[in-house]
Amino acid sequence: MIEGKKVLVVSAHAADYVWRAGGTIAKYIKHGAEVHVVVLSFGVRGESNDLWKQEGATYESVKKERLGETRQAAEILGIKNIEFWDLPDYPMEPALQMDETRERMIRKIREVQPNIIITHDKNGEDILNPDHNNVAQFVFACSIQANSNGYRLEGTKTTKQMRLFGFEPHQTELSKYVPGTLIDISEVYDQKVAAMQCFKAQKHLINYYTERAHLRGNHLRRISGNNSYQYGESFSNFFPVAGDELV
Repeated sequence: MIEGKKVLVVSAHAADYVWRAGGTIAKYIKHGAEVHVVVLSFGVRGESNDLWKQEGATYESVKKERLGETRQAAEILGIKNIEFWDLPDYPMEPALQMDETRERMIRKIREVQPNIIITHDKNGEDILNPDHNNVAQFVFACSIQANSNGYRLEGTKTTKQMRLFGFEPHQTELSKYVPGTLIDISEVYDQKVAAMQCFKAQKHLINYYTERAHLRGNHLRRISGNNSYQYGESFSNFFPVAGDELV
């Protein structure tokens, strides 16, 4: 049941949450979940190549355009709770290693008290973007600390164990990615496509993730036997499914 769930999405760059989880985010919002998105950086240095080709482009001009793109996409998906931390990218690792950044993420997790966290895949290795790998490890570590009674932060409440899922990366097969969960996004597919269209900086990924939605829809139909599933998104599982029956 989706209604009432709390979901925290942590995206390394301005568009990652849209390419990789835009349909799932829109679906959860549509069905009454409370979704929070944290965009750690705008991807100015590493994910804005087309914008840098514009005459007179500067770091600030590219960042401004990326902010406009991601805000427009978030509005299309129905996201009301979104934060932009404006960390430097390529590389992001030095910023993620700072105590201030780690404490900020732990505070955010404890503030939201999520049932679900969605971020970058921890199990594989994104060979083209080390920022994604570093963010996966960072969010996982912060989630463990957020659960710990021994990690004291004034004004915060320890979280209960949440489920964690990893985005499907670009260049899936080369990144050793293994899907663990498939989600039908057919009812919100048009929203995802419209949100993807906002990103002029990475037009090549629109076709890629459109094709992925078709592919994962095929997998959903084959595995579930439900022929109404047309489009899907996939995620890796950080933990095994736990419960009192096989699901």
